[in-house]
Amino acid sequence: MKINEQIRATTVRVVSNEGTQLGVIPTTEALNIAREAGLDLVEVAPNEKPPVCRVMDYGKYKYQQRKKLHNGKVHHTKIKEIRLRPKTGEHDIMFKVKQAKMFLQNRDKVQVSVVFRGREIVHVDEGRRVIGQVIELLDDVGKVEIAPSQQGRRIVCTVAPR
Repeated sequence: MKINEQIRATTVRVVSNEGTQLGVIPTTEALNIAREAGLDLVEVAPNEKPPVCRVMDYGKYKYQQRKKLHNGKVHHTKIKEIRLRPKTGEHDIMFKVKQAKMFLQNRDKVQVSVVFRGREIVHVDEGRRVIGQVIELLDDVGKVEIAPSQQGRRIVCTVAPR
């Protein structure tokens, strides 16, 4: 995008700061109009005959473009789930915790579930120990949003990023 003295065309079609057409005028005259208003002459359509220029505050325009570009990247929080069993081994728990930490660092919530199958439901205390261990390991990157609670054959807990 060319501004002020960078515009090489002899005549340009000028649009004022308010959006009104000023017509086709010499570039030097358009530059004088922009300077009197304390603004810049910016080439907005260089491929037209003659090129279309607008009188505007170029710094403010660039700032708004950058701000618009930045606002386009909004992260929508998702709930990721890691499932464990009361008999899950130590290494497997560490692997699941590593995955959960990755999810939390990507600003997603993690639902930790300890699922009981068959007669495992008798050992609820073992399931609570496993979920407590996972919460403790995730403490540095996440905080408990919903405390562990038993829902039928599973103990569920939600951890949100810090």
